[in-house]
Amino acid sequence: MALRLGDIAPNFKAQTSSEGEIDFHEWLGGSWAILFSHPDDYTPVCTTELSAVSLSSADFASRGVKLIGLSANNVDSHKGWIKDINDLVPNAPALDFPIIADEDRHVAELYGMLDKLDATNVDKKGIPFTVRTVFVIDPEKKIRLTLAYPASTGRNFPEILRVVDSLQLGDKYKITTPANWQPGQKVIVHPSVQGEKVKELFGDDVQTVYPYLRFTPDPSKKQTA
Repeated sequence: MALRLGDIAPNFKAQTSSEGEIDFHEWLGGSWAILFSHPDDYTPVCTTELSAVSLSSADFASRGVKLIGLSANNVDSHKGWIKDINDLVPNAPALDFPIIADEDRHVAELYGMLDKLDATNVDKKGIPFTVRTVFVIDPEKKIRLTLAYPASTGRNFPEILRVVDSLQLGDKYKITTPANWQPGQKVIVHPSVQGEKVKELFGDDVQTVYPYLRFTPDPSKKQTA
């Protein structure tokens, strides 16, 4: 069965490019994490993606988010390819997160990362490569977001970072975020917050558009102002 939001991220053991064998749940510890797959090493779109993640790794780290990649290649392949990733953007930070070696597709099968209907995304034996999947996992090891992109389309990692910001803000405060929200902009009071609790949590600065749609300033910015 497909993994759903709220499911516990399945555990596994695997070899990685920089940390040897890991037990995934032990590696996660009590952190947020992003597990993302790419189709194949030494391919053009994937190289730009891993470079983009490396460039933004400090942004994820500042939010307490661990990064870990995966593809159906072995450790030696990952290590060789990382040199190309690091050379793509001169003077950029070196890639500093592990990449899982999943040559037998064990983790890919576990997480539903294979699209067996895409005949263009297979190896020389006709075995499917992983598609571009993303799993955002919270400190309780629950899956909070899933995404799947086609092999031909590189991901927008600032959007994934934006979702992390929304999830973390919502976990800390009783809020949700509107369409196209960016950090620092107004948020929505959660529908479960009613009566005196609204003033207790958000003061008088609540804009009621409809009884079910109430905006308030980003509470994290309000407290540090």
